[in-house]
Amino acid sequence: MSETIEQTLTGNGFDFGVRVYRAAEPNGSTLVWLHGGAFLFGTIDMPEADEIAKRLSAAGTTVVSVDYTLGPVDALPPLPPLREGETGPDPETVAAEIAAAGPRSPYPTASLQTVEAFRWATEHASDWGGHPERVSLGGASAGGNLAAGATVRLRDGGGALPACLLLVYPVLHATVPPMDDELAEFLRGLPGGGGLPPEAGQAINDIYLAGASPAEVYAFPGGHDMQRMPRTLMVTAEFDGLRPSAEAFAADLVRGGVDVRVVRERGAAHGYLNEIGDPSAEHTLSLMAEALSD
Repeated sequence: MSETIEQTLTGNGFDFGVRVYRAAEPNGSTLVWLHGGAFLFGTIDMPEADEIAKRLSAAGTTVVSVDYTLGPVDALPPLPPLREGETGPDPETVAAEIAAAGPRSPYPTASLQTVEAFRWATEHASDWGGHPERVSLGGASAGGNLAAGATVRLRDGGGALPACLLLVYPVLHATVPPMDDELAEFLRGLPGGGGLPPEAGQAINDIYLAGASPAEVYAFPGGHDMQRMPRTLMVTAEFDGLRPSAEAFAADLVRGGVDVRVVRERGAAHGYLNEIGDPSAEHTLSLMAEALSD
């Protein structure tokens, strides 16, 4: 069991927490990691955050898991009650999670907090047996968006960049690029069509952006110039309606001269890192550990 350290930081006027999973036998690497949840949900206790951090710290990487400020949910319509035999988020559970999240703030708060967390981790990496030049940044789903956008901020600010960018089934475009016929056929046979319908995704983006332009590179970096970005590991889920966003962003990186490794987890759906013991999750963990130890 790795030792954990709780720390409070401040970004864009909002306090936020980081939980450090200190590697017992550090290999010199540190990862600043951000969970998903459509910018509005998720916690650092979900498997996509907590389990990933525990496993990577056991492999020698100290992980700084970021409990960033979530976006506002007051404009979200209430969830209807589940009908008999129906699966999905329980409205009472969702309401409890919303109440427990504390203060909320739209973009750019979480983006600026990600930058602050990276800078703080770089400053303190040596305290955990890490090297300041081996601090990487990554995230899953919306967390991948925050990691990528924060890296662009760091690039444009002229400061130190992450050693590596690790993105797992990220959403990097305000409007996801069209999917090919193969993916469309895959998703037709899945419950819910493999993810949120476009109109739901658009509503979440509008709430999160709160009037900011969806074309802003730090909010949705897909489709922009990605020169001078760090080497990147991009892992996608085969049965994921967001996969075209990740693949298009990987192409942006390649056009910018960035070293990119793209891996598609066959048979996996969006959010699979939350399934403890899932073969795709296990494989992705090994890919992440390899990228961090390089």
